[in-house]
Amino acid sequence: MQPGDQRVNETHESKQWTFLSNHAHVLICVARQPEMRIRDIALRVGITERAASSIVADLESEGYLTRSKVGRNNRYQLHLARPLRHPIEYHYCIGDLLHALGGTGAASGIRASAAH
Repeated sequence: MQPGDQRVNETHESKQWTFLSNHAHVLICVARQPEMRIRDIALRVGITERAASSIVADLESEGYLTRSKVGRNNRYQLHLARPLRHPIEYHYCIGDLLHALGGTGAASGIRASAAH
């Protein structure tokens, strides 16, 4: 355990709110693992499978990701040039957000697409 790890765990366990929404958390999960199952997204984010599925559907309907079938599983492609939705951050795109939270590119598992 690194110094500060316990504090992070305590904060996570007793969280009242976070700086990012569940939509952003789902986006981060998909960026890191484009073939992550809804069940695993839900567990990672701490929401129900139904909520995770609804968020993925929201992101898809607004053009932030594309879902394709690979066998029995889904694979997600993010459209990194899509702008963030709130007027305060509309001049930034989801690629900027993901980059700020851990980098973009093949090393982080993020698949870039300029499609809107």
